[in-house]
Amino acid sequence: MAIVTQNRDEIKTSETVSSFMRRFGIAKLIARCGAYKEKGISVLELFLAVFQNVFADRSMYRQFKTGKWVHDFSKNTVYRFRNSAKIHWERFTAFLSAAVANVLRPLTSEKRKEAFIVDDTLYARTGYRRTELCAKVYDHSDGRYRKGFRLLTLGWSDGNTFLPVTHRLLSSANEKNVLGTVEKKDCRTLAGRRRKQARKKGTEVMMDLLKSAMKAGHRADYVLFDTWFSNPKQIAAVKDLNLDVIAMVKKTGKIHYRYGGEMLDIKQIYSRNRKRRGRSRYLLSVDVTVISGKQEIPAKIVCVRNRSNRKDWLAILSTDTTLDETEIIRLYGRRWDIEVFFKTCKSVLKLSSEYHCLSYDALTSHVSIVFARYIFLAYLNRMETDERSFGDLFYAVVDELADITFDHALSLIVSALIDSVREIFHATDEQITALMNDMLSRLPAHLRNCLCAA
Repeated sequence: MAIVTQNRDEIKTSETVSSFMRRFGIAKLIARCGAYKEKGISVLELFLAVFQNVFADRSMYRQFKTGKWVHDFSKNTVYRFRNSAKIHWERFTAFLSAAVANVLRPLTSEKRKEAFIVDDTLYARTGYRRTELCAKVYDHSDGRYRKGFRLLTLGWSDGNTFLPVTHRLLSSANEKNVLGTVEKKDCRTLAGRRRKQARKKGTEVMMDLLKSAMKAGHRADYVLFDTWFSNPKQIAAVKDLNLDVIAMVKKTGKIHYRYGGEMLDIKQIYSRNRKRRGRSRYLLSVDVTVISGKQEIPAKIVCVRNRSNRKDWLAILSTDTTLDETEIIRLYGRRWDIEVFFKTCKSVLKLSSEYHCLSYDALTSHVSIVFARYIFLAYLNRMETDERSFGDLFYAVVDELADITFDHALSLIVSALIDSVREIFHATDEQITALMNDMLSRLPAHLRNCLCAA
């Protein structure tokens, strides 16, 4: 991936990490989330050691065994830090991603839409019987039940950079599916609220994530999600937050939309309409009304061909009816960013393999630290590859990376060629005119017309 450099020595340099920590005030963010120094080692020093550990050439345990551990505190100090039930790690991720998003926002055109992306992935656990709240959870990728958690994640994207915003490790509301230990905590405490939310439905937790993200300072125009969260009640709840929805529609007979004065499911709507032929980007586009209780929401459904199966089709719903079909398809394509994010966290940032903790609080802290690492890499990538991040010097030269027309580009090339001929060969105006006429006579008609128009 582009955001993960192959030279680990460059990434793990303390100067780069320290610069990131200072710019975004990591010490203050952690303090705002309930992490305070009681005695001895500072919280920032502990966080920095854990944060950088993945960029080292060996695990923390192996560093202790081989004498490579360079810090002045023991591994028990690290474990106590990670097991703390008083640190609001989910809020820390939201604050950090909001701060980074505010820095990246000026680098993108104001016309570009921002979006929240919601999805979940399997967080597998091997020692599931001793892991708190570990359960049998449904894995959508292969349609089977696995042992672990559903890592529900809310992300933010401006079309160039994806940032994780906040998360929840979901267990199961069914007592029979819970395999690990269950510790009772006071529901008035952070630990109690965290465990209570782990047993809620994913659709309910999704709304909590959106509210916490907006409270932390995030903003977006759309919320993107797949069929798992796509139902009228969920769409109406998102609209109540003044956010538009772009989501994949479930092809089921249980969900109906008002179309042509009738309540029809998506298959009936698709079968009653004539499809677009040829190489069109979409097969069908219809205006419908999503009904949830007394709430009626105008929406547009765009049907596209399934790339995996050309005989199959998919339906995308947008509550912003002002968008054209191509823009709806393009915006929904951003949802793939979160899939790439999950793959990076598991394969590169050691989400499932680095830290084998048993406490639910420790698992939550580990996920937040992994997400912070991804935010760091995403920010580093954007600063090193996007020329607009070089500062005021670039802004003075270029207002925006806009595409110039083909006609204008061709005229610029010809003008530069003429100036070179005049300067190097000292050609007269008559010779330049003869050269231009001869060159135009040799060009195809469409290029000759472009030059004449320019």
